Amino acid sequence: MKVYAHRGYSGRYPENTMLAFYKAEESGCHGIELDVQLSKDGELVVFHDETIDRTTNGTGCVKDYTLAELKAFDAAAVWNGVHGVQQIPTFEEYCQWVKNTDLVTNVEIKSGVYYYEELEEKTLAIVRKYGLEKKIIFSSFNHTSVTLLRRLAPDIPCGALVEHAGLGNAGYYCAKYDFQYYHPGFKGLTEDVVKNCKKHHIPLNVWTVNDMGTLEQMYDWECEGVISNYPGVCVGWLKSRQ
Repeated sequence: MKVYAHRGYSGRYPENTMLAFYKAEESGCHGIELDVQLSKDGELVVFHDETIDRTTNGTGCVKDYTLAELKAFDAAAVWNGVHGVQQIPTFEEYCQWVKNTDLVTNVEIKSGVYYYEELEEKTLAIVRKYGLEKKIIFSSFNHTSVTLLRRLAPDIPCGALVEHAGLGNAGYYCAKYDFQYYHPGFKGLTEDVVKNCKKHHIPLNVWTVNDMGTLEQMYDWECEGVISNYPGVCVGWLKSRQ
């Protein structure tokens, strides 16, 4: 079973920062999950929420700030100085770094609340610029974005990301619409759903697995991967099983 670091090593470091990504690599995980959206001036930034209020020392929407303005905020503000000041990274900064690692990146397209113009195309252009096509999985709660990326880049796998309630007949759905993965929240996932996905040859990457009981259950169900805030713990447990 593969382990993806959720927004980097976000359980111990400021989420979606380069520090969290560096620490995720050190954990020995298979890959990193991160989120992309656009600044006011059309630059791709790595950030989860549509607003910057929760994790920075600023307020307002990501889309209402230029890249330079976003860079002035502290993305580690909620950590009260423990990890110093951390900037919001651009997706290009991340790709410049990750291309020299063995990590696979699960790129979540943040188009479910605000539909950014050309977000998919700009993300794909940077992936291709750094030759990362074989080390990327695209996913989104907005399956229109996933469908578009399947058309634009049939060489890059995509995952249907869904909320905890999940989706009935998920394996058939993913197979029908040419989605290579199913990415459900763990709370609504059942063994029947897992079996349905396996019937249609659709691997599952399950989020956000942060407790041992859930990790063991996903392992027993032979899920493809887990997305966790604590990749080091997951990697250590999986090694102990081997």
